[in-house]
Amino acid sequence: MAISTINRMILWFDEAFRALSVDVAMVEVEQMAMLVHHSMDSKTRAFHTTRHVFGIGEGMKPLQVLAAIFHDVVYYQLDEGFPARLAPILDGVTRTEDGVLILQEIATQDKATDLCADIFGFCPGQVLPLHCGMNEFLSAVAAARLLQPHLTGAHLIAVVACIEATVPFRAINGQGRTAAQALAQRVQARATKYQSELSLCAQEMAQFVKTVVTDAVTLANRDVAGFTEADPGRCLSNTWLLIEESNAPLAAVGVYSLQEYRGALLRMDVFLRNLNPVLICQSYDGFPDADTLVEMGAIASRNIAFSCDFLGAKLTSIAIVEALALSTGTDCPIAMFLGDIASAYGRPDRVEDFLPEPPSEQPTNRQLLEVLQTGRTLESVNDLTASKLTAFVYRSIGDEGTRQTLLQAKRMFDGSLSPHAFLKSLNRDLVGSIIRACARIALSRSEALLSLERSL
Repeated sequence: MAISTINRMILWFDEAFRALSVDVAMVEVEQMAMLVHHSMDSKTRAFHTTRHVFGIGEGMKPLQVLAAIFHDVVYYQLDEGFPARLAPILDGVTRTEDGVLILQEIATQDKATDLCADIFGFCPGQVLPLHCGMNEFLSAVAAARLLQPHLTGAHLIAVVACIEATVPFRAINGQGRTAAQALAQRVQARATKYQSELSLCAQEMAQFVKTVVTDAVTLANRDVAGFTEADPGRCLSNTWLLIEESNAPLAAVGVYSLQEYRGALLRMDVFLRNLNPVLICQSYDGFPDADTLVEMGAIASRNIAFSCDFLGAKLTSIAIVEALALSTGTDCPIAMFLGDIASAYGRPDRVEDFLPEPPSEQPTNRQLLEVLQTGRTLESVNDLTASKLTAFVYRSIGDEGTRQTLLQAKRMFDGSLSPHAFLKSLNRDLVGSIIRACARIALSRSEALLSLERSL
């Protein structure tokens, strides 16, 4: 039986508390579940939603489940601040100064925020690092403040440590420690600081730190498991949701422009090409073991390469359409040249409806071509999952042709090559086919497009 997202969230909270032998009134369970649901399932989010929480928390230990529930509850830049229902929970934690968040002085009685600052290694007065722990820290503070009345000090340390470990893609620090090793050191320091409360002997303390950090690493690796999917198409689907989520203009379906769409693709392409696969998965004290870690890194590397190839093909085809738009007028809504994604009046005409069969099929990556033709695994509300125009271009010019065309396209993007010159550098039959198809959709540019074809 399928239940609603909010009811599933309520059950997860309740089951975690029961597994910890903690008695929490159902009214409080509901309030926490509704707060998380409201914060994460907003219209601005596409990837960091409760679906992501359920994906990584399934089958984990109760403290890991609680950490999974809260770990992305704050996404400050995406949500344009704190979600309305969460803002009172985070009152007094930060102040805004020159567009950044600064950690305020921590009141003596505010043990939850003090715990989070110790585990994250943050100090009052510092700027919270936007891409290195700010959202995770604030999520941890929300979790600690809400859970503090119900959990022990040891439990809270474990939950906060799990959330800290989800800060992604961190290199070895200046002291030669991995992120997990640095976390272990801070967990040890915090546990020692409150030794009387935890009542752990030296041997128990060592085991406590090892368990906490190993569990944290397990959750963190689940959080980025999309990169280590056996099917590169699933990794690509997650990547696409991140593109949509981090590019607000794409939420305006049918309105976002060719250049806004291309810019979103290009930013993700740059990010992925600069991402070191070695930094994706974490380990601590031999877990996961060296062989498993190497295998995970190899899969991540392959999946990143596949996603980059997909983005490269998409950028190549959209560059051609952008060049057509700029050569016949100005940038415009992508739907003006390619057609609407959906329509209340029936299936809309789309550019692929008017494309011929490719004049020739060059050597291609068959798996990439299949994804382009049949669609990504996860549905998107802002874009078609299948990319028929891109498949047409990719089949026509192949792998090598796509790489060479992309190099020329990037010259057009940076202004060193005019749109007209870019189009003239391409196969005339290919460009002509796309022009004639676009002329059937972009009715106001039809005459200009056909005139452009004659000039190439």
